[in-house]
This record gives sequence, structure tokens and C-alpha cells, in this order.
Amino acid sequence: MITVVSTMQLKSNSENEWDHLIRERFKSAHDKEGWISGQLLAPSHEPSTRVIIGTWRSRQDWEAWHKDPAFLASRTRLDELQSVDHQTALYDVIEDAQGTN
Repeated sequence: MITVVSTMQLKSNSENEWDHLIRERFKSAHDKEGWISGQLLAPSHEPSTRVIIGTWRSRQDWEAWHKDPAFLASRTRLDELQSVDHQTALYDVIEDAQGTN
């Protein structure tokens, strides 16, 4: 299992549109082979920064999703709404402990 962490800076006043597009992208990932979970985060002290955390069964599953037409359809517009190219880091998951509240 891998977790992918992507961080990006958004252009001023683009947050709502960008968040909407990412929510749609998350919906398209739900049925993809290997999808486990995803989170969209905004640091409280940096309102134009976004962090996406996605967990996949394998790197191959994550890479295959990046070739999916639904993923590619929103890529150009998302890139236009960002002020800096995003940074992405992949991590192998050693332990996945989740609560049951």
C-alpha cells in the first residue's frame, strides 16, 4: 500500500473552483482498481495551500489512474488555478491504524 501526498499553492480566489474539481476527481477515483481513500486538506494558516492525501493499493494502481480520461479531463484547468507546480511524494505504508469511533 502507498500514500501519495501532493501539495500545491492556488491562485488568489481560485480555491472554490479548485476544490470542486478535486472533489469530482475523488469521485472518479472511487471505482478505480486499488483506490483506498483520499483527503483534501487546507492548512488553517495558509488558506491558498492545498494538500491531497491519497492511499492506493499499489503505485501501479495510482499511475494507471493518472492515465484515466476522467483524471486527464480536469488536469489542464487545475493546473491553471495553481500558482506554483505541485510537489508530490510517495510513501510506502508500513502501518495503517484507524480508529473505530
